Amino acid sequence: MNKTVYIIHGCPSSIEKAMDPETRTYDKHWIPWTKKELLVRGVRVETPLLPNPWEPDYETFKKEFEKFTILENDILVGHSCGATFLISWLGDTKKKIAKLILVAPWKIADKDNDYRRAFYESPIDKTIESRVGEIIIFTADDEYDDGKKSVEMIHNVLGGRIIELKGRGHYTQGDMGTTEFPELLSEILK
Repeated sequence: MNKTVYIIHGCPSSIEKAMDPETRTYDKHWIPWTKKELLVRGVRVETPLLPNPWEPDYETFKKEFEKFTILENDILVGHSCGATFLISWLGDTKKKIAKLILVAPWKIADKDNDYRRAFYESPIDKTIESRVGEIIIFTADDEYDDGKKSVEMIHNVLGGRIIELKGRGHYTQGDMGTTEFPELLSEILK
């Protein structure tokens, strides 16, 4: 049975030239490298662009994401707020999938931003664990404090395996110093 890997990008803190594919960063970092490596291996990959990610909105993201048909043997990968979206979507839709991989997941809102508060502070459906074959959470020893708290919050509800790598920060190209993410590739291909 074939599988598709869906990689959901993170959310920039501001518009940050996001409309220009050359200058925006939220869909860059390790995502293009991972997609290329999977395609070379014959794995189907989708990297949808979610609308206005600097003002994350669950319903808007859901409408865009549901242009795809997610099947039980698929793998969902989310970076930062992309991970938050996938957790909410799996809780909302009750979909079954093979694997959920959360990279530097984020669950703590900026207190002065209504969009982010509504997006991040939604409860986590603990039944997700029963519908997902495997849950993997990537974090780093030098991740932001709120990122570490987010991992703890998510892990306390969903369980799963935590992989903490050294010196990866929030898994952005600037923090990692590279666009390559072989550890993620390995977990997807297992």
